[in-house]
Amino acid sequence: MNPERPARSLAGLVDSLLVAADEALRALSGAATAARPSPATERTVPSRVEDRELSGRLMRVNHTGEVCAQALYSGQALVARDPSIRRALQLAAGEERDHLAWCRDRIDQLGSRTSLLDPLWYAGSFAWGVASGLAGDRWSLGFLAETEHQVERHLESHLERLAHDDTPSRAIVLQMREDEARHGATGRALGGAELPESVKAAMRAASRVMTGTTYWI
Repeated sequence: MNPERPARSLAGLVDSLLVAADEALRALSGAATAARPSPATERTVPSRVEDRELSGRLMRVNHTGEVCAQALYSGQALVARDPSIRRALQLAAGEERDHLAWCRDRIDQLGSRTSLLDPLWYAGSFAWGVASGLAGDRWSLGFLAETEHQVERHLESHLERLAHDDTPSRAIVLQMREDEARHGATGRALGGAELPESVKAAMRAASRVMTGTTYWI
């Protein structure tokens, strides 16, 4: 038995925890930056005050969703057993980080603000990520796939509600929907297990609570 192996394993765990802490600080402080340019090529805002306010609230909900995505992927990657799955999670997290930065920038343009509850949602989502990861990589990937499926439906509802002249917000949401669909497909292709209906229902209920409170707070 190599006596150095436990030490390296412990060092790896410490490194992973430090990375997770750094990701949390970046997501919650607004320091996260996008690797890709925003799909919103304009910085215009809706002409009607009511539409600007609605867009600000919807983009706040989307921003909080991306905060949750950062936490979820961070928690899953922390305990993933298969290195290839960990890399897939980290790749998806990078694209979600783009979404986070795009949404925050758009919120500023609309004169709105991010949710005061983001730290709470981050903590809860991180716990969900760790729990699903500890259940095994197949369940972790299944949780990822179902999460992205529900987010995709949620983004489609926002496209129906955003004002037609809010082309920047619509461009961001469209790109987000495309990325989420791809992440979900990746989770299924890597062997994600189909979640029980009771778990899916609990996820939908938690999502309703998050979106409902974040819309206002």
